[in-house]
Amino acid sequence: MRSRGGRSKELGDALLAQAHQRLLWWHRVRDGTLKRSSFRSAMTPRRQAVERRLDAGSRCGVPKTAGTCQDIVKRRAAWWTFVQVEGMEPTNNTAARAMRPGVLWRKGSFGTQSAEGSRFVESILTVVATLQQQQRNVLESLTAACEAALRGEAAPSLLPESAQKSQAAA
Repeated sequence: MRSRGGRSKELGDALLAQAHQRLLWWHRVRDGTLKRSSFRSAMTPRRQAVERRLDAGSRCGVPKTAGTCQDIVKRRAAWWTFVQVEGMEPTNNTAARAMRPGVLWRKGSFGTQSAEGSRFVESILTVVATLQQQQRNVLESLTAACEAALRGEAAPSLLPESAQKSQAAA
């Protein structure tokens, strides 16, 4: 928006300033220097201000800017989930970081030669990302899965340990 100039630039600058403020406050919540309840209270007027700007942007007369604003307004509830849900981040950085190894692999390897190869790559990259998110040793886990397969046993679970314990108790 900002690169379009005029009203689009003004709107983009205002939305960017709001985004910076939201992220500053969210980082304070994450590091424990701001209570989540205070954060929620402070975000209510910010949310209203952002939504007013987006509504105005939807009618600004610049087709691309209006379309962008309309798309954001359609998903307004999702944009604010991080305020209410503890552990939810306001960006998709975690998802992007999880996908990055697969993107780099695909670019460097020129893909697969079969549907089965594609399924294997999907599966192994998902397993690796899952284990990394749980801070589990990938090599040890894959070795244990291969050893279990050789013995005809089920592969070790990819569920976090807490989920495995609650599953065992049920």
